[in-house]
Amino acid sequence: MTNKTAAPARYRSTFTYEGKRYEATSTVSQKDADKKAALKKDQLGRGEIGLSGNMTVSRWAGEWLETYKKPAVTEKSYKDYKRQIDNHITPAIGTLRLADVKDIHLQKILNTRAGLSYTTAKRLMNVITAIFKKAKKSRLITIDPSEDLELPKTYSGTHRSITDEERARFLKAAETHHAGLMFKTMLYCGLRTGEAAALSWGDIDFASRMMKVRHALESGSGAMKEPKTGAGIRDVPIPEAIYHGLLAESEGKAAADPVFTQQTTGRRHTESSRRKAWNSLKKEMDIAMGATFGKKKAKDGKMRMTQLTAAVAKDLVPYCLRHTYCTDLQDKGIPINVARYLMGHTSLEVTARIYTHTTNKTIQDVAMRLDGKIPPVVEKTVYTA
Repeated sequence: MTNKTAAPARYRSTFTYEGKRYEATSTVSQKDADKKAALKKDQLGRGEIGLSGNMTVSRWAGEWLETYKKPAVTEKSYKDYKRQIDNHITPAIGTLRLADVKDIHLQKILNTRAGLSYTTAKRLMNVITAIFKKAKKSRLITIDPSEDLELPKTYSGTHRSITDEERARFLKAAETHHAGLMFKTMLYCGLRTGEAAALSWGDIDFASRMMKVRHALESGSGAMKEPKTGAGIRDVPIPEAIYHGLLAESEGKAAADPVFTQQTTGRRHTESSRRKAWNSLKKEMDIAMGATFGKKKAKDGKMRMTQLTAAVAKDLVPYCLRHTYCTDLQDKGIPINVARYLMGHTSLEVTARIYTHTTNKTIQDVAMRLDGKIPPVVEKTVYTA
């Protein structure tokens, strides 16, 4: 005769929450099942389980980021989204229920970007609106509190061209600096920093004096990538100012070798090494332009030689070289549609933002043309594949 062990008793407690039926079970007692059901109902109310308007903003923002953004964007963009959430959204309203968020909560977050650049404020606004727009579309909330947000007062963060004095000091410093040829190439070919770092010797055609821009190093990850749009793929003429320097550097190099390398490792430049190279070149410019140095107490309490004043403007960044290239094209009378191609811009509107920056050279050329001293510019359409 076989003894059969009786199955343990199973107690069940059910409840309805927002039109949906839930249950909790226990093998101990009905009281324990009821307790578990009450706990589950409380968790639903606090938004700790399930997707609903009762979940916290912090939890929904995390769900939104991992589900909708991480699989679809670059690592750099993902990190930027996460930074906006962790630094601005979660500290302010992370513990609020999604359904309890009002437009004033979001406007107050956005107002913390007042006085900063337009791009900085707009980036945060885009993240906020995307999070709540998706919450409404997912039927977690009935009203989107981000619909009528207004950007606070910001400043235009447009880049600038380098001045004549900066150009002279830059070119002099670049002649002896280990990364000078890379930065000069950006100035004379209008390359972005990532495009310059991605160049290989196979991209340089010395016979036709043309540079093939086909790739860029992605900011943040350092991965080699193709341009975001077809406009980024272009052939740029190599001017005399850098032709011979590039030719000399190409000796003994294979087509796949990087054109510009780090001084210490000989490897392709990274975002960090490019930044260090630019800072050291700026320091040489600073010295030439009259910056002062002296001893200053460091954090460890010791007196160390340091730079006390700067002569080079803080807003002189590598992108200014690319901006200057576009301005030079304008000064030389290059038609805007040609400049758009050489810059790798997606539309004429982008190029026009720079071409509308009137320079003294442009005004002088107009005066000379009006006097008949130089022939007028005849704009020709350039067709590209």
